[in-house]
Amino acid sequence: MARILLTGGAGYIGSHTYTALVAAGHRAVILDDFSNADPGVIDRLDRIAGVRPDVVEGSVLDRAILDRTFADHAIDAVIHFAARKAVGESTAIPLDYFQTNVTGLIELAQAAKAAGVWRIVFSSTATVYGAPDRFPIPETAPLSYTNPYAFTKLTCERILQQAADADPFVVGILRYFNPVGAHPSGLIGEDPKGVPDNLMPFMAKVAMGELPELSVFGDDYDTPDGTCLRDYIHVMDLARAHVLSVEALLGGRPHVLNIGTGVPTSVLAMHAAYGAAVGRELPYRIAPRRPGDVPRLDADPSRAAEVLGFRAELDLDAMCRDSWRWVRAQAAGWRLNDPG
Repeated sequence: MARILLTGGAGYIGSHTYTALVAAGHRAVILDDFSNADPGVIDRLDRIAGVRPDVVEGSVLDRAILDRTFADHAIDAVIHFAARKAVGESTAIPLDYFQTNVTGLIELAQAAKAAGVWRIVFSSTATVYGAPDRFPIPETAPLSYTNPYAFTKLTCERILQQAADADPFVVGILRYFNPVGAHPSGLIGEDPKGVPDNLMPFMAKVAMGELPELSVFGDDYDTPDGTCLRDYIHVMDLARAHVLSVEALLGGRPHVLNIGTGVPTSVLAMHAAYGAAVGRELPYRIAPRRPGDVPRLDADPSRAAEVLGFRAELDLDAMCRDSWRWVRAQAAGWRLNDPG
C-alpha cells in the first residue's frame, strides 16, 4: 500500500482516481482549493469508497501548505491534477494559466524535492500534439501547441523531464485524449460551470432541457459522416491508468504515454449513442466549423498496453449510460441508490 497525494483530487478526474486508488489498496490525500470543485464530492467519495478522504484545502501555489502537507503525511508519490483546463478560457487569460499550471507545478516539484518524494504522475493532454498529420497518434509524434493551455502542459512536461535529468525524480506523463462518463454509482462525474466546452456535458444539458439543442460544428470534414473524430475514454478507465502509472513509478519505471481507446468516434455517432442512453433522439443543428478544430484526433494506445498493461475496457455505450446516470442523480440530489 502506498500513500498518494492527489493535487486537484476533488475534481472530475481526480475524484475518480481517488476511488480507483482505494479499490487498489492504496491511501490518498486530496489537496484542492475547491475553486473548480464541489466540496460535497468529499462526502460522496466517502459513500463510494467507504474511506473518508484526508483533505487539505489549499492551492499548489502555496508553498507553505505544500510543505505542511508533505510533513504531515507520509507521501510516497504524487498525482498532479491541479490546473486550469479550458482551452477557450486560456486564450482570454493566458497569464492566469501560466501562473496556475506552470508555477503551480514548479512549487509542487520544489516541495516534493524538499520532502524527498521523487515520484510524480503528471496529468497532460493530447493537445501537446498540436495539429497532427498522422493517425492514430503515437507518443513519438512532433509536439507543439495551438493555445496557451496546451503550451502550459507541454512546458510542464519539459520541466519535469529536465528536473529528472538533475534529480532522482521518476516521472509518469499521461497524455489524455477525451475523458467522458462518470462513476457507475452516479455519485461523482463531470460538473462544468456555465455552458460546457466539451461534447458530452453539452449533450447532457440538452437532454435535461437546460440547452435547446446541440451545435455540431461542421459536417463537411473528410471523415465518414463529415463530422470531427475524437478518441473518447471512460473516466473510470482513465482513473485505472493512473493507478497503474503510479505503481510503475513506485517500481522505478518512468514513462510518457497516450491514454485513449484508439477508437475514433464522430460527433454524430456520439450524439446517437447519447440519445440511445437517454431514450430519445436529442435535437441538434449543423453549425459552421469552429476555428482551430482538427478533423481527427485519436490515440495510438499500444505503448500504454506494453508499459503498463493498460487497455481501455469500457465502450461508448457505457460512457453515455454512466454520464446520463450521473446527470439524473445530480438532478435528484444524489438521493437515489440506483438512478437508472
